[in-house]
Amino acid sequence: MIAAPRPSFTVPIPGRAPLVLGPRTFVMGVINVTPDSFSDGGKALDPSQARDIAQAMEAAGADLIDIGAESTRPGATPVAAAEELSRVLRVLKAIAPATRLPISIDTYKAAVAGAALDEGAVIVNDISAFEYDPELGPLVAARGVPAILMHIRGRPEDMYAHAEYGEVVSDVLADLTRSIVRAQDYGVPRRQLIVDPGLGFAKRAPQSMRVLAGVERFAELGLPLLVGPSRKSFLAAATGPLSDDDRDWATAAAVTAAVLGGAHILRVHNVAKMVIVARVADALRLAQGRRAENV
Repeated sequence: MIAAPRPSFTVPIPGRAPLVLGPRTFVMGVINVTPDSFSDGGKALDPSQARDIAQAMEAAGADLIDIGAESTRPGATPVAAAEELSRVLRVLKAIAPATRLPISIDTYKAAVAGAALDEGAVIVNDISAFEYDPELGPLVAARGVPAILMHIRGRPEDMYAHAEYGEVVSDVLADLTRSIVRAQDYGVPRRQLIVDPGLGFAKRAPQSMRVLAGVERFAELGLPLLVGPSRKSFLAAATGPLSDDDRDWATAAAVTAAVLGGAHILRVHNVAKMVIVARVADALRLAQGRRAENV
C-alpha cells in the first residue's frame, strides 16, 4: 500500500477564509433537493428538514455542503431553471444562516448559480465544466468564487452513448485539461479551480473503477482533486446488488482508495460514516510518511 503524494493548495473564497486543501482530506456532504433522490427519498425538499440535515452534517465533521436541485443520475430528465430555482432557493434560505460551512451549488445553469450565490452559496459545482451554459464561466469569473469542474461526455440522459475511450484515465485527463483551458479562457484563475474525474458519469462500471484505481494520475493537472464515489452503481459491479447500508460499505472502500490516491475532497452522502473512514485513511497516509522518514 503506497499513498500517492498530495500537494497542498489554498483556494480563495470571497469574504471567507480560504480552503486549505492537502494537509487532511475534506468531506463534502451532499444534499439533494429533488423529489426522486435515491439517497434521502426527497426529504431535503422541505427547508426545515434540509436545515436539520445540514446541521447534522456539520456536527458529524463535514467541511463543505453541496446542494443540488436537479438529478443528474444516468437517464435523468433535465429540469427547467425556474423549477430548479424554486427548489433550491427555499432550501438555501434555510441552510445558509444555520451553518458555518461553505456551501456549494451543484448546477450547470448560470441563472441558478447566480441566484444561489446571492443566497449564500460560495462555490459552483458544474458537472459540465462550463460546457453546457456559456454564461456560467463568465459568472464564476466575475464573482471570484471557486469552481469544481467535473468530467462528463454528453448529457446525463445520453452520457453512456459517449463512454468510448482508448485508455480511460489518459482520455479523462485530456478532457479535463481542455476544461481547465476553457475555464481560464472565461477568465477564471487556476487558483479558483478544483477538478473531479466524474466517477459514474459517461463511464461504464469498469471504466469508473479504472479511473478510481488510477486516481493518483490526476495530480498531473496541478489542481485540487475532488472524488465522488458515494453510493454509485459502479460499485455494485464488484459485489452484485447492494442495500442502502451495503452501499455505504462499498463507498468506504472507494473513499479509502481515493484518499490514498491523493484526493483532497470527498463528496459523500453519509457524512458521519465517511468522516471516520477519511480520518483513518489520512492516518495511514501520515504513518506511511513517517515510516519513509525513518527508512
